Amino acid sequence: METVEVMMVVETSKEEDDSNSPPEDTPALSPGPCTESGQDDNWGETTTAVTGTSEHSLSQEDIVRITKDLEDSVGLDCRRYFTLTLAVVLGLLVFLTPLAFLALPHLLWPDKLLVCGTACEGLFISVAFKLLILLLAMWALFFRAPRAGLPRVFVFRVLLAVLVLLFVVSYWLFYGVRILDSQDENYQGIVQYAVSLVDALLFIHYLAIVLLELRQLQPAFSVCVTRSTDGETRHYNLGQLSIQRAALAIIENYYRDFSVHNPALLTASKSRAAKHLAGLKVYNVDGEFPASPATGPENNAATGLAHSQSRAMIAAAARRRDTSHNELYYEEVEHERRVRKRKARLVVAVEEAFTHIKRMQEEEQKKAPGDVMDPREAAQAIFPSMARSLQKYLRTTRQQHCHSMESIQQHLAFCITNNMTPKAFLESYLTPGPTLQYGRERWLARQWTLVSEASVTSGLKEGAIFLLKCIDFSLVVTAKRIPYIQLSEEFIDPKSHKFVLRLQSETSV
Repeated sequence: METVEVMMVVETSKEEDDSNSPPEDTPALSPGPCTESGQDDNWGETTTAVTGTSEHSLSQEDIVRITKDLEDSVGLDCRRYFTLTLAVVLGLLVFLTPLAFLALPHLLWPDKLLVCGTACEGLFISVAFKLLILLLAMWALFFRAPRAGLPRVFVFRVLLAVLVLLFVVSYWLFYGVRILDSQDENYQGIVQYAVSLVDALLFIHYLAIVLLELRQLQPAFSVCVTRSTDGETRHYNLGQLSIQRAALAIIENYYRDFSVHNPALLTASKSRAAKHLAGLKVYNVDGEFPASPATGPENNAATGLAHSQSRAMIAAAARRRDTSHNELYYEEVEHERRVRKRKARLVVAVEEAFTHIKRMQEEEQKKAPGDVMDPREAAQAIFPSMARSLQKYLRTTRQQHCHSMESIQQHLAFCITNNMTPKAFLESYLTPGPTLQYGRERWLARQWTLVSEASVTSGLKEGAIFLLKCIDFSLVVTAKRIPYIQLSEEFIDPKSHKFVLRLQSETSV
């Protein structure tokens, strides 16, 4: 079993259910959209319109967390810069080698060189433009911002780098033995030698495009991605990729397609199961009670009575177990009723707030330009009217830890700025969206761990299974090869569609 770590761009604190937290006396702004330690769950009751400036502070836990993140990122930054340095050095070696081939004869034996004719001068133009094309192609393909830090090296990229290095070294050896040692006087042949090097480098760049970009475009595998906590599943088609690069593609699609992970929704089922197990009792009806030698018949009567009572209690527990599905049904119905009730109140409150905004905009059109309220101030003015209804709805649907007062006000100001409707404002809260829809704290610098029995640099195979673990859950990935599809053609004669419709002149009366 091979376990490796993939550094992505997100880290979140452990999400907790704060629906039963005690109310606080003073309002507080949470520092981020999804942090629970400093967030006040009662901002609906304590919200006031803010017109001045506010102060933001960092707790001791935040300072410790930031320090730990900086320490963990030191090794990643060193590795990233080391790889970039090697790429820059190799690129300079490739780009400067043809120029060195052309310049060294003029520096070492200029008097012995033959005159460069018209054909030789034309080769200079060819070398210049080919080097420019090679420089732009290398910049576009290799010098791009990295999307993530993978645990192992990219095999094809390393093979290409080794191939280029061996190729340039071979050209330098041949140049040193056949040209530098003998001080060749045929300068046109030297120029043609440099042109051949540039042509070969362009072909290697074409090979790099095929291996790094084009090879993975054709779908070859269908992967099934399942989240371990709630069983949400998605299917993706991937090409010929290694396991680590397939994991990177899956994580990128996860942030876009999967709904945000909400562990608070799982606590209800856990508490229900614990409550049901706590109500069950087990009795030993097959065991024998010790008999007292003094009172034989009386002890036997007490033993029989105890047996009958135990059987009756076990039967009652079994009947209660059989009716547990009814409790679950009525609990879900009651929860849906509460959600619909909170949703109706929230929709009405938001519509009234947006109606008030329209009245304010009509009044501000009559004011002087300096007295017009900006969208941020307008959002802070109408937010208290909907805050209580919104907080109750978020608590009922267990989303209160994903939305802070500050993030809701920012979203409200965004909707006001772009003249959006109340329905557009509520869509972010009525329907859970993907992870990227929420604050950066949910996906900035998150660390994923890749667990695979096969080597992560090996390609995907039929039946390959690997896990992507993070703090709260894991993604179970199963790969299956796309089957070979055989299509056949069947010719239909156009004359076969013709028919004759015969009508009878007489009809029955």
